[in-house]
Amino acid sequence: MSTKEQILYKIQILITNNFKTPEEAFAFFDKDSSAKLEKSEIVALLKQAEINGFIRGIVSSKLIEGYDKDGDGLISWEEFKFAIDEIADKDK
Repeated sequence: MSTKEQILYKIQILITNNFKTPEEAFAFFDKDSSAKLEKSEIVALLKQAEINGFIRGIVSSKLIEGYDKDGDGLISWEEFKFAIDEIADKDK
């Protein structure tokens, strides 16, 4: 399992174990209710997923780069759902 896969797996475990739905997880981490996750909100998600503090900033930037389809530097619900669906597909 690559590092990216390990990180995505930890995020999946966090969401599965703590939230009823991915929507609930998104809403929980969207602290300012902007309907988009900012880098600081993604870092909070990574912290709760027990991603090492040293790499959290790097990982959050890479997640934004990889999933921010509209280029606004934020993760919308649609982009978050795409990431969650990608994680789920890897488990099949």
